[in-house]
Amino acid sequence: MMERWNVGVFVVLLSIIPTFPLSAQTDARLIEALRLAQSGQVDSGRAIVRRLLATLSPGDSVFPQALLAAAKMAPDAPTVASNLNRIVVEYGAGPWADDALLLLTQLYFAQHDPAQTVQAAERLNRDYPDSPLRPRASFYGGRAYFELKNEARGCELIRQAQDGAGDDVEFKNQVSFYAARCSPPATATTTNTTTAPPTDTGAKVQPPAASRAYAVQVLAVKSAAQVDDMLTRLKVMGFEARVVRDSTGFFKVRVGRYATREEAQRAQTRLKQRVGGQPFVVDEP
Repeated sequence: MMERWNVGVFVVLLSIIPTFPLSAQTDARLIEALRLAQSGQVDSGRAIVRRLLATLSPGDSVFPQALLAAAKMAPDAPTVASNLNRIVVEYGAGPWADDALLLLTQLYFAQHDPAQTVQAAERLNRDYPDSPLRPRASFYGGRAYFELKNEARGCELIRQAQDGAGDDVEFKNQVSFYAARCSPPATATTTNTTTAPPTDTGAKVQPPAASRAYAVQVLAVKSAAQVDDMLTRLKVMGFEARVVRDSTGFFKVRVGRYATREEAQRAQTRLKQRVGGQPFVVDEP
């Protein structure tokens, strides 16, 4: 199968593994390079990327994007891995590191290297807990753990993938196939015990505090067309977005329901980097 690497990793991976929502390239030159490569003009696409990497400063925001494009068009697996690992190591705080880790997870899985697969998947889970790409990485990581005979951890990751599958029916079906080999997670056993009513001491018992959630608001407009455009952009980038309409008629586009403000703030940073504008964290009941 190795002779197929000369047409580029994007062909190899997509011929073996289902598609997934990576972040969209934003630089017009890279978009054109990928278009050429996908239309069969791989050498022309690579030439554009090589020129960019030779002229751009490593501190330029386009540089990691160019590395990602170079990885997708690389002629062999070692070059793919080298470019992707460079993004993870040198640009780990940027918006492209989780994309690189997911591609590494899939690359290693396609190479039948379960140890490297789980290492990349676990790093994405650990270092980028708010990434919308985690379910995909968990899916391949879980399958790799099965190969390593670690059923317990494999099932944990498969359940994570199942929980994060969203509305992607094809992906849900793929995950469900592997989830069938996992027993349902253990639940706490309750016993019927009779407890005496609390003694009235005169103090009022406070009800438990209502759980709170946090989201990131990306847009608030009255134009449905603008809303549709933003939802499409967010979906392409891998974010699960929804629309909330308030009493004044504004459509508010929001991303996520996070358990803590810190998680929402990490997502806010990523949205600011990828989408622009002024996204902000909001409380939700």
